[in-house]
Amino acid sequence: MVPKIFIVDDEAPARSRMKTLLADIAAECPHQLVGEADDAQAALNGIVAALPDIVLLDVQMPGMTGIELARHLTQVQSPAPAVVFVSAFDEYALKAFEVHALDYLVKPVRAARLADAIARVSLLTGQKQKQSLAEASATLQAKRRNFSVQERGRVILVAVVDVLYLRAEAKYVTLHTTAKDYLIEESLNSIEDELGDLFVRVHRNALVARDAIIGAERAVNAVDPEGEGDKAQESWQVILRGVDERLPISRRQWSVVKMLVK
Repeated sequence: MVPKIFIVDDEAPARSRMKTLLADIAAECPHQLVGEADDAQAALNGIVAALPDIVLLDVQMPGMTGIELARHLTQVQSPAPAVVFVSAFDEYALKAFEVHALDYLVKPVRAARLADAIARVSLLTGQKQKQSLAEASATLQAKRRNFSVQERGRVILVAVVDVLYLRAEAKYVTLHTTAKDYLIEESLNSIEDELGDLFVRVHRNALVARDAIIGAERAVNAVDPEGEGDKAQESWQVILRGVDERLPISRRQWSVVKMLVK
């Protein structure tokens, strides 16, 4: 099968050179170039539309690194496309990728090396690529700065810093921002594990941004969402910047939240 390839690089000369190299190796390494992009949002939209098998992805880009963008790809396309990172990383960082079976190209890229990389990653399955990306991101301590949201056939990036709180509802999690609410298919537990330094759990169904907490108030005659039975009792609610709604704080989480509002 001829692999479909998508190029992501914020520099036009780099994308042009990559296209020239691909043309040079077309005879020995048949492929189909299905698109290119110069930023993360354009890349997500283009990749969702083109469904490439391989993404040639620059690591150092403004706004979002290639590492984070690759993680979003595992959530918006199944199976995930294989990723070849293109960068000027030092030897230590390159070895981190190498350990997890991800290929990489060092700029300036050589035609022979590009052909070898395409042949290597074509053998990766989507699931193996997804696992490798997660492991590589953990190794490099690369936390995401955006949530990816699928909406009306598009993929939208929502900045983590814009999210005031997250609430679990049925099988979805709702991201609440001052501008709009979004639905994602992730668990609160996984988000808390990754971004626990930015969000704190106020009860089992909600995480709130630590920086958005401005206080807490008593909610007399409210029911503790994690209390026993339906008996009304005195409880607390968290007050968030720019949010009229008050979120209940469970008894087991009150001591944690209390430390943040002192």
